[in-house]
Amino acid sequence: MDTPKLIVDREKLQHNIEAMQDFARQQGINLRPHIKAHKTAEIARLQVEAGANGITVAKLGEAEGMLAEGFNDILVAYPLIGAEKIERVRALLDSGCHLTLMIDSRAGATALNDLRWPDGIDVLVKVNTGLNRCGLEPGPKLVDFVSWVHGLSNLRFRGIMTHAGHAYGAKSWGEVQEIALSEGEQMVAAAAEIRDRGIPVEVVSVGATPTVMVAGAVPGVTEIRPGNYVFYDATQVMLGVVKPERCSLKVVTTVVSRPAPDRAIVDAGAKTLALDRGAHGSSGLSGHGLLSDPGWRLTRLSEEHGVIEGDNLPAAGSVIEIIPNHACPVVNLADRLELSTGAQWPVTVRGRTS
Repeated sequence: MDTPKLIVDREKLQHNIEAMQDFARQQGINLRPHIKAHKTAEIARLQVEAGANGITVAKLGEAEGMLAEGFNDILVAYPLIGAEKIERVRALLDSGCHLTLMIDSRAGATALNDLRWPDGIDVLVKVNTGLNRCGLEPGPKLVDFVSWVHGLSNLRFRGIMTHAGHAYGAKSWGEVQEIALSEGEQMVAAAAEIRDRGIPVEVVSVGATPTVMVAGAVPGVTEIRPGNYVFYDATQVMLGVVKPERCSLKVVTTVVSRPAPDRAIVDAGAKTLALDRGAHGSSGLSGHGLLSDPGWRLTRLSEEHGVIEGDNLPAAGSVIEIIPNHACPVVNLADRLELSTGAQWPVTVRGRTS
């Protein structure tokens, strides 16, 4: 076969989708998967067919592309600042898209309110539960902000959302679970404080693949937004979320050179595998992917070359598989996914970074 390429095990993909949907169903909560992990309309269709309650995207470009593919219930989980962004929101609403937007500032909320959309715009307020990225801290300032948003005439406050991405920096599965429990409990407590102010909170949304099975089981959480779970990757394996056998996405690459007994060169470099050693800046992984032989390590990447070091390395011409460190940026580097069934699916919204 021609390499490098991304291969998706169709059976494992379906199993991962159904397992997460089953969890949501058992908990009596909604699953609104984040499609930034796969960016692929065909996978999003499988998720919705399994029972997902709409989709989550990171950027307006993803929303625009997925709307064109027939997806009409979309949460944009990103703060929208700037006149150009607001006009794109207007265009999406004009197209009949049911948008829910994330806010965490008066500037962002005011810009959306000033659209004066006749039916109002649904919004979720972002809460910081430990990642220290976007979001307001739980407590009185959050409640005051929500109260102010609730009073705006053209916005509909629907609830609160968070992302415990700091779990990717955990040193053990036990620490992941502690972060997850804190994520869920902080959100439920924040919702209670808002309700005490007389403001309804319909949505209490959490989202991160490592934490979702714990945070999503906290009573009072109403929605989960994992993304990576359709594929899983070496980061999820390192954290103890899954075993390698659950990973549905692999990079297939060819050994193109054997310049030394302990060194093999493959045709998958940084432009195929990306350079992440984890997610959210974490660096818990020592190599650039998980290989089938524990004695092999993918130690270096240049743009088009990968360097594997170890003993009993494969001969030139051998084709090997790599579980990538972080599936999400890897998929964004590809034009298409090739399935184990032979089908090919275009990566519908790759490169939609604005």
